[in-house]
Amino acid sequence: FSPNYDDRLKEPNVLPSHFPNILVNGSTGIAVGMATNIPPHNLGETIDGVIAQMENPDITTRELMKYIPAPDFPTGGIVHGVKGVRQLYSTGHGGIRVRGKAEVVFENNGRTKIVITEIPYGVNKADMVGRIGEQAQSGAIHGVSSVNDYSSKRVGVMIEIALKQDAIPNVVLNEIYRNTPLEITYPAQFLVVDHNRPRTLNLCQVLQAFIDHRLEV
Repeated sequence: FSPNYDDRLKEPNVLPSHFPNILVNGSTGIAVGMATNIPPHNLGETIDGVIAQMENPDITTRELMKYIPAPDFPTGGIVHGVKGVRQLYSTGHGGIRVRGKAEVVFENNGRTKIVITEIPYGVNKADMVGRIGEQAQSGAIHGVSSVNDYSSKRVGVMIEIALKQDAIPNVVLNEIYRNTPLEITYPAQFLVVDHNRPRTLNLCQVLQAFIDHRLEV
């Protein structure tokens, strides 16, 4: 223990963790001109990565990605492409393209709709729905008849976009990805405090720091 910021109380210097909490839960923060933005990861995949690094301390980023292929966002969505993920894991910083999950549904009455069931991490659903409506009215998105949000605690995310008769569903969906937050680039930065010093680490270094911490504990 050591004194806290105003020297009135004492606080622990070490908080032991049974798993790499900084990767599993992620972290976001900014201070004194430095920012960190660590995306959350799947618990099982992260533990598999730790074990793989313990068994092979010289493991490469590509080999490690067999166990930890990409971040795992709690709101779902699809990581689109691996280039940004590979850059993040290799250098400690990179942009990850994330798309919401959407599918084209053909109804019995001959009408077509796009149903969105997952949205990118950090995107405000109401703002996204409003953005889709605005872009449809301005003509940036063609063929949209109406946008309705049927989301609830029971069904989860459920946004239905009704299309006009002459609309081409995949073209409309691509316009939505291009002009609204249904597709975003998540800026990630593995900036951590390592031995009381801020450092940007790659994935292998983050896992090794956790392994060293566990050995010390």
